[in-house]
Amino acid sequence: MFKTSRLVFFTGVSLKFLIFSMGNITQKYDPALLQQLPSIVKAYQLPDNRKAVTQIITSFLPFLGIWVAMYLLMDISIWLTLSLALVNGFFLVRIFIIQHDCGHQSFTASRKANDIIGQVCSIISFMPYRYWAKSHNFHHGHNGILWEHRDLGDIQLLTVNEFHVLPWYKKLHYIIFRSAPVLFLLGPSYYLLIQSRLPLITMKGWEHARKSLMRHNLLLLAFYVGISLLLGYKAFLLVHLPILVAFATIAVWFFYVQHQHETAYKEWKDKWDYIRAAIQGSTYYKLPKMFHWLTGNIGYHHIHHLNPLVPNYELKRCHEENPVFDKVANSITFTESLACIFNKLWDEKQHRMISFREYFKKYGKKALSEG
Repeated sequence: MFKTSRLVFFTGVSLKFLIFSMGNITQKYDPALLQQLPSIVKAYQLPDNRKAVTQIITSFLPFLGIWVAMYLLMDISIWLTLSLALVNGFFLVRIFIIQHDCGHQSFTASRKANDIIGQVCSIISFMPYRYWAKSHNFHHGHNGILWEHRDLGDIQLLTVNEFHVLPWYKKLHYIIFRSAPVLFLLGPSYYLLIQSRLPLITMKGWEHARKSLMRHNLLLLAFYVGISLLLGYKAFLLVHLPILVAFATIAVWFFYVQHQHETAYKEWKDKWDYIRAAIQGSTYYKLPKMFHWLTGNIGYHHIHHLNPLVPNYELKRCHEENPVFDKVANSITFTESLACIFNKLWDEKQHRMISFREYFKKYGKKALSEG
């Protein structure tokens, strides 16, 4: 049985999905059952222009309304302005999910419309449309593979064995990188504002994506210089920048919970299975309806990874109309998801994420200087 005592510090919280024996996990992810899932999901692979337009209206109008309110309030109360930035950060998540779906070519039935909408969203979100979409699609095709490119479109993760053989200074670097302040406070803003401006992916076949990133950077520069000249520099520094910080923090948290949960799926390339990676390697983030709406239903991540061509506005319906997903989904509530903060390393022997505390309990503090 998995040792899960570290995850039950929330009194009364049910962590039933985290306490399977290996035998139960095998039974839960029966191959015959898993093979049926793609055909079920494919029926929802239907873009609906009416729903798409409705989502655009209900995302952009509130966002712009709150943005204007923040601009009018910034000289009256900076604290009220920053409070509204958190609210608008959620609406920017909703806008980004539209961009995300456009990158998958699932938002509308028109490729041209998807690209135009995605580009417009990217000016607001700061996330480069084509460059990010390419890295994200790469993530979908390789989610959970333990190989040299596992950090492409994903958060860097080491196995216990990989960490164990590192020299002490690289272990320390990894410990700092995986710490909560870096991963959830500093990291998101760095990723959005700095890393996403740089063409760091040098793999063959990314030439056009890198050029599109440079064009996107120039477009951002021109657009926000224009905004600053028109409305003043405070419009960016005190209105849009706080929204971007809130958006990045929310987005990174969701992505982390969706793939860094304890009973995730990580395998080497020769043993990797796409469907297992989608269902076991992605969570069903069970949130109140309002937060599912604000985040574009991305909490139904198991459905999304089974078939990224299912539009976000169909994910909820797909899950609810097919009870099988309640049986196989790696469900997690917000309270339960807080325990994911302590997931630092992938233990190949136990097939689960473990904390640094567990690692050093097993190997002793001297393991930090070994390697």
